Amino acid sequence: MKNPYEVLGIKEGASIEEIKAAYKEQVKKYHPDLHQDNPLYELAQEKLQEINEAYDYLMKNAGRGGGSYGSSNNAYSGNQSRQSPEFRQVRIDIDRGNLKAAEEALERSSNRGAEWYFLKGMLFLRKGWYDEAVSHVQTAVSMDPGNMEYRMAMNSIIQASSGYRTTAYGRGYSNMNDELCRMLQCYCCADLLCDCI
Repeated sequence: MKNPYEVLGIKEGASIEEIKAAYKEQVKKYHPDLHQDNPLYELAQEKLQEINEAYDYLMKNAGRGGGSYGSSNNAYSGNQSRQSPEFRQVRIDIDRGNLKAAEEALERSSNRGAEWYFLKGMLFLRKGWYDEAVSHVQTAVSMDPGNMEYRMAMNSIIQASSGYRTTAYGRGYSNMNDELCRMLQCYCCADLLCDCI
């Protein structure tokens, strides 16, 4: 699965305004109507669907840090006794969106236990790399199956990534049989392109 931030061409942790601006720019660039009677028409359709999926996902998760670590960490503070002091700052950095510092600290650590895999998974989640996040958190769960923080985070990630994958199926410009649907799509695109409606 592609990183939704990369699809829109923005930095991770971008503001809602930046996400909207990038979305409008990408729609202008890849709108299939611009590529009619062109061999790139189908490619533009696919790209626009990918852009719509990324935008829907980021907007749905706006204000939650992309379905992020913060919610799972705070919900399971009862597991703090199992948390290593070595990784306390990593958790804080991930919560604050300081992903570079968190990643550097994890890479320096020689302690590659369950908590390391969990935090690496949370880091990937904040980056929007859901397959990697699932893989690392699954490893943490298998290493420490009794840890509810890891289990609940795993469930949240799976739900979020399945929502991302299924959110926009059937949308876009491939099923244009319904006239009302076509009119609404044109209206939305016109609104996005010129802000005049």
